[in-house]
Amino acid sequence: MAVDRATTPERDAFALHGFVGLLLILLLGGAAVGFIGLSGAFGNILFVVLAIGCGLAAVLSIGGMFVLQPNQAEVLVFLGRYRGTLKSAGWFWTNPFTTKRKLSLRVQNFNTPKLKVNDADGNPIEIAAVVVWRVRDTARATFDVEHYPQFIEVQSETALRHIATAYPYDVGGKPDEPTLRGSADVVGGALKVELGERLAVAGIEVVETRLTHLAYSPEIAGAMLQRQQAAAIIAARSRIASGAVGIVETVLSDLAKNGVVKLTPEQKAQMVSSLLVVLTSDRGAQPVLSTGST
Repeated sequence: MAVDRATTPERDAFALHGFVGLLLILLLGGAAVGFIGLSGAFGNILFVVLAIGCGLAAVLSIGGMFVLQPNQAEVLVFLGRYRGTLKSAGWFWTNPFTTKRKLSLRVQNFNTPKLKVNDADGNPIEIAAVVVWRVRDTARATFDVEHYPQFIEVQSETALRHIATAYPYDVGGKPDEPTLRGSADVVGGALKVELGERLAVAGIEVVETRLTHLAYSPEIAGAMLQRQQAAAIIAARSRIASGAVGIVETVLSDLAKNGVVKLTPEQKAQMVSSLLVVLTSDRGAQPVLSTGST
């Protein structure tokens, strides 16, 4: 997915330390008191105007104070123009007519709802994921998208749907092919890359993505369970048969090597058949005692 360049690149904002701002407010307040005294002494209306102006400026300047905690940012806008972002923790003062907006830079989680989609084989499945994210560029998050938390939700669901359709739920015709169920790291990495590209326009960094829920849809869950059970039974039978053939070969080889008994080809075939039946049967063998020929 192509990402357009941000129209509002982030830059550092200028702000004074809170103590400097407090000193400025005190000076304006002191000047207002001084001008009031001068107006009483000289009876000049100019001192009254200056006193009112300094007092009003002191009161308005209080609105320029703000405090930032660790991993918080303050986006400053003056008269509709972006003036910069402040990310340092502490007490600050800025132009009181500046609009201030706080943004959290902390790592946050978003859990997608359970989505019903089709995997690469067309099977309906239910899937959900957790997205770990944080704001990296405050200017993009504030000015390049309307509401970045909602943007994250929509893009996360869209990316998850796309990734779910790119992989089969389970191993199919290609044994080495990544699957949703068996390749959690591969699927999570692909989801992180795609979602990172989608959210870059909003200045959001994707820290990690993981699947939290994965299952067949209820309407096919029973059939798929039977298919998995059949595959497991076939694999188990195949392993048992391979092991039984190895045991029979070992028995015949040991008998021939030690010369315990000489068997005709018919007897060997009968012994092989009997051993395979005993070794591959899911029931215990029933011994039959021979009492000699009649």
